[in-house]
Amino acid sequence: MNEALVGDAATRLRRAHGQLAGVIAMMEAGEDCAKVLTQLAAVSKAIDRAGFKLVASGLKYCQAAQERGEEAPMSVAELEKLFLALA
Repeated sequence: MNEALVGDAATRLRRAHGQLAGVIAMMEAGEDCAKVLTQLAAVSKAIDRAGFKLVASGLKYCQAAQERGEEAPMSVAELEKLFLALA
């Protein structure tokens, strides 16, 4: 994986990392359960979106490699399997 493929996903994951730290702090502080779960859902969604972004970037990368006449590092079937693992 190179930076061009993971840039946006890495940014999303760093943001989710901060959000998760906030959720843990909320739990340790005894915050309201509904507030904690709302923030936890936001973290989960951010992580999911980062995964989908990686799969989409991988698809674009593999398609570009094929268009250049190169062998793609992963097949469409492999990428589909990874996508389904996230769903």
